[in-house]
Amino acid sequence: MIAMTAAQVAAATGGRLRPDDLDPATVVTGPVVVDSRQAGPGSLFVALPGEHVDGHDFAGAAVRAGAALVLASRPLVHDGPDDGGPVPLPVVEVDDVERALGDLARAVLAQLREAAAEPGGTPLRVIGVTGSVGKTTTKDLLAQLCAADGPTVAPEKSFNNEIGLPLTVLRADERTRYLVLEMGASGIGHLQYLTDIAPPDVAVVLVVGHAHLDGFGGIEAVARAKAELVEGLVPGGVAVLNADDPRVSAMAEKAPGPVVTFGSTDGADVRAVDLRVDRAGRAAFTLDAGPVPRVEGDTARRRADVTLRLVGEHHVSNALAAATAALAVGLPLGDVAAGLSAADALSPHRMHVVERPDGITVVDDSYNANPDSVRAALRALAVLSGRERRSVAVLGEMMELGADSRAEHEAIGLQVVRLNVGLTVVVGEGALGIFAGAQREGSWGDEVVMVEDVDAAAAFLDRALRPGDVVLVKSSNDAGLWRLGDLLTGAADAAGTASTEVAP
Repeated sequence: MIAMTAAQVAAATGGRLRPDDLDPATVVTGPVVVDSRQAGPGSLFVALPGEHVDGHDFAGAAVRAGAALVLASRPLVHDGPDDGGPVPLPVVEVDDVERALGDLARAVLAQLREAAAEPGGTPLRVIGVTGSVGKTTTKDLLAQLCAADGPTVAPEKSFNNEIGLPLTVLRADERTRYLVLEMGASGIGHLQYLTDIAPPDVAVVLVVGHAHLDGFGGIEAVARAKAELVEGLVPGGVAVLNADDPRVSAMAEKAPGPVVTFGSTDGADVRAVDLRVDRAGRAAFTLDAGPVPRVEGDTARRRADVTLRLVGEHHVSNALAAATAALAVGLPLGDVAAGLSAADALSPHRMHVVERPDGITVVDDSYNANPDSVRAALRALAVLSGRERRSVAVLGEMMELGADSRAEHEAIGLQVVRLNVGLTVVVGEGALGIFAGAQREGSWGDEVVMVEDVDAAAAFLDRALRPGDVVLVKSSNDAGLWRLGDLLTGAADAAGTASTEVAP
């Protein structure tokens, strides 16, 4: 974060300095953190309340680690040295810590934009990405494209909510050229809140799908919520829209500036043509780009070859979205194509392919799941396994589907049968509909198995897997199959324990 005094933090958040004699010139020079274990010299510790722990209880540890200031909802003390009694902590006291975090990020970004506009300032472009499927992968691809051109800040993992987004914004400084932000929503108004903190110069909308239906109440409400990203653009900002999704392309009427589209349809500005997928599930295509960014009178189409390192044909759409956004901020087509061909999936548990020494291939896609992403992952499994290898799908619950949950899970059960998945392991009562759907479609043998939990799945797979199998692990994060993914890929052994994930 840019250096700020305690007085400036208080002004940005509407806070009050505590104790009253706290030096207002106290300077925050380090990062903004919400985990006291990440606090260091000059950092700002944000004491967020939580369901299980309260950040206020760890403020003393953060200050002892070097934090210069604490953002909190009340004055705080900690034990002084040599049992000298309680000592006041340097606090900016606010009414709502979470909202104050957003206020601080908004103020910092505004200051950075002002600095960028001055002579000699570093141009700063903010790119927001949303969609029911593919946000994190697209963000990772776009961040790699931008980083090749200049200093880039992007979220760690899926920091895409009212806490993660401000933390990402606050990592930017005067040198930052690109700020790539993943923006998630589980209800109407969520993206409006995020774009109020960080209005994007470029807004990328991927897909309106069946994620978080329980919070939205229906697919049309999902579309209205995703459109908030387009409505939140800066004046004249560019909307990058998926031409293959009618609900997304309809958002063009809400754009305050130019609209650029991507997709497979002939009318899209940026397309993938001559698409091929190899036996490893990796796509190659020719990136066909129209006049992006648009130049008056320029109607030429330009082309460059791309070979993705990501597994799954569904990543082509993510790559097109990233390419279109990169072109919209002025990156050359050749650099974009080369960058896509060199890019990796940076975030864990997303189509992470591991070839084990015992001949088993594991595809760990266990970070999150909704009906659209599960279908895409199953199609990728079918390509990877081909006719020679047994396909194994380990599937857990898809969360937040509301009243549609049973029907959507049963539909996945139908698909595993229709794709001739060799063995399907359904994990947990919440995913029972997958088992029922597979049985209804005609799978009555031992090719579909129901197990109680992750431990039971691990024990079953230890007995059932054999050399040559291709195993897909897929579920919503809260279903916990990421622990199974770590076990199957060896990530748990490498880390000493399975690492926790941040929910989207």
